[in-house]
Amino acid sequence: MVMVDISNKRRALLKVIVLGDSGVGKTSLMNQYVYKKFNQQYKATIGADFVTKELLLDDKLVTLQIWDTAGQERFQSLGSAFYRGADCCVMVYDVNVHRSYETLNNWYQEFLKQANPVNPQAFPFILFGNKIDVDGGSSRVVSEKKARDWCSSKGDIPYFETSAKENYGIDEAFQCVAESALASEYEHNIYFQGISETVSEVEQRSGCAC
Repeated sequence: MVMVDISNKRRALLKVIVLGDSGVGKTSLMNQYVYKKFNQQYKATIGADFVTKELLLDDKLVTLQIWDTAGQERFQSLGSAFYRGADCCVMVYDVNVHRSYETLNNWYQEFLKQANPVNPQAFPFILFGNKIDVDGGSSRVVSEKKARDWCSSKGDIPYFETSAKENYGIDEAFQCVAESALASEYEHNIYFQGISETVSEVEQRSGCAC
């Protein structure tokens, strides 16, 4: 086992917002990623909650603060304070429920409205198509092509197919989330702090290769 000295590592707290209809598996995805656990019993999230996970990216200790939101319409407008400061937005739909795909535009617009990012066109969104394991894929109603077409229409958003139950595609997807959020944090700092970072520090950042 390789021991990594993190005492002198630069640290970052990255805020990730997870949006999508109720029942698409947002909480299950987060619990599988952070705790490697899956609970078959569904319990709706009320309001919002978050989990954290630490990882090392670009020689920097990163803490992902992943916010889980309730998908019910009455909880959609949680207030701008909830969305502000986000470094990445993950949208989740259920590949077996067409309505959860149809409402992606609503979630996308809601985030932009509430978060009000400095550069909306450059802000990192990532889409998860979840529950690909259901009935061996025979219950699927939203094709991968359809999902990727939607991502293309929004500026080539990265897309991942996942299964919280089978722990499929989750680590890769959240790795992209972390890298995108870290790149977003760099841009945020550069915009507001000007020359606070050296050129060499800025050049070290790597984008999400997905």
